[in-house]
Amino acid sequence: MSERSGASAIAEETAEMSEQVALSNKHAFEMLIGSQQILLEELVFASNEMMDRARTETHLLAEFASKLAGVHSVKGIQTMVQECGRHQLDFLRRDCERLFKHGQRLIDASVNLAGQRWQN
Repeated sequence: MSERSGASAIAEETAEMSEQVALSNKHAFEMLIGSQQILLEELVFASNEMMDRARTETHLLAEFASKLAGVHSVKGIQTMVQECGRHQLDFLRRDCERLFKHGQRLIDASVNLAGQRWQN
């Protein structure tokens, strides 16, 4: 009987360890899938941002060229350069704010992903 109870205890421990390994594998798989999802979202976001920035720069270049064609004096060129410089700084400020917000969103998503795994 003791052999049987010993074998049954070993079988129970083996089953418990198998469950723990399976649960660990499940968490690792979920972490991998979550990481891939975040990475793909970041790639899509980055490509959209690059396209938006290219459109903005193209618009600014066209605006600059049209204003340059209409300027007939040095004073007008100076005013135009100041105006275009302000536009560039404004777009740069917006880009930095977007980048900061995006970085914060990425950090929050990563913390949530890791936090969910540690709670389970």
